[in-house]
Amino acid sequence: MLTYDNAVSRLYELGHELHGTPSHKFDLAHMRVLLEAIGHPERKFASVLISGTNGKGSTAAMLASMLRAAGYRTGLYTSPHLVRINERISINGDRISDDDFAAVYSWVDAEAQRLVVEGKLPWHPSFFETVTAMCFEHFANKGVQIAVLEVGMGGRLDATNVVEPCVSVITDISLDHQKFLGNTIAEIAAEKAGIVRRDRPTVTLPQHPQANDVLGRAIIDAGARGVSAARYVAPISPGAETWYQRSAGRTRFQLTVIGEEIEIDTTLLGRHQLRNIALAITAAEELAGCGFPITPKQVEQGIRETRWPGRFQVVPASGGRPELIFDVAHNPDGAWALRAALSESFPERPVVVVFGAMRDKAISEIARVLFPIADRVIATHAAHNPRAAAADDIRMAGQEAGAEITTTPDVKTALERAFADSREIPGSLVVVTGSIYIAGEAMQILGIEP
Repeated sequence: MLTYDNAVSRLYELGHELHGTPSHKFDLAHMRVLLEAIGHPERKFASVLISGTNGKGSTAAMLASMLRAAGYRTGLYTSPHLVRINERISINGDRISDDDFAAVYSWVDAEAQRLVVEGKLPWHPSFFETVTAMCFEHFANKGVQIAVLEVGMGGRLDATNVVEPCVSVITDISLDHQKFLGNTIAEIAAEKAGIVRRDRPTVTLPQHPQANDVLGRAIIDAGARGVSAARYVAPISPGAETWYQRSAGRTRFQLTVIGEEIEIDTTLLGRHQLRNIALAITAAEELAGCGFPITPKQVEQGIRETRWPGRFQVVPASGGRPELIFDVAHNPDGAWALRAALSESFPERPVVVVFGAMRDKAISEIARVLFPIADRVIATHAAHNPRAAAADDIRMAGQEAGAEITTTPDVKTALERAFADSREIPGSLVVVTGSIYIAGEAMQILGIEP
């Protein structure tokens, strides 16, 4: 019998998780052939599809938590993972077990290989296509009523886009994955808009003018119904601090939702999360039209119970270890969000940054945003990841930021150096950020459960 570890090893042999080898282009036709062979599991549950550049995962996690609070058997599919692939596929908050993962992989992989042998597929589906098919099969097998699906990359040709969502959600769009999605906000927005569906609601927020224009046209051209989440974005200003409270790693404030005042109480810190909260609430409201009504109190409960590790996650000091923050600032907008959240939640605190990134990311731009606020920066390299940028490359890219940058060969060494530096700087925080793989590896080394 195939084990979980064997299944994971075989998946990684398929290449880059989103797009396979460079010659294997995106093609939803291939994904549909695979799904037909396994009985179209994606048609056996309702779905919400969420695309965008930043905030997809947080929005998805909150919406899934609201649906669980409302009593629906809810699937959640996100990517990438922090530590283990199981994190990507969960039902009612419980991750897929190792045994179920291995079993569903065996079934999907066997069908994929048969299709290749019979000439119905030109090559084996990619890592991401295979895991997406596994997710659909698992949800169908376990009787999921509705699934919240985070797009892997783009939208138009993403493997998740084979579903017919009740509601589409598009979060904030910025430059990322330019090699695959385009070099401008407009080009990237056009790819994200591929999840829009005729006669179905598409939930968005006002954002970059180029993105607004593209999304607006796409919604009109598709005959969809555009829904703005702006009414649920808390209008925070200096004079409003009396109702916007940050304490003990939580944010609390009052908000009127569907005519009823509720308390928003969340561990998701940073003002950028207010936009994600608004998107999730608006999507929840729209799901009533699809047969999944959610009450204001269930919205309140769902947000309060949401856990989304690695996104401005604060870990208190313990056993001689300094206070830690894990975050995924993998593009310039993410770096700005982290910088703002640090300024807001930990004003005047010294910061030691442990940073690593993938080679295809805008490292110089991220460094210009993030490194100037750090007392020290420790550049490092994710283990066993061919896409990871070398620590020396990060140091070169970050020189313009004017920070003191130390290079280390691996994450374990980087953490040891960061803890030593923090002892020299009274009251300092250690912020582990950049790639999700850096944050996940650090959490694993430190024994912190995601």
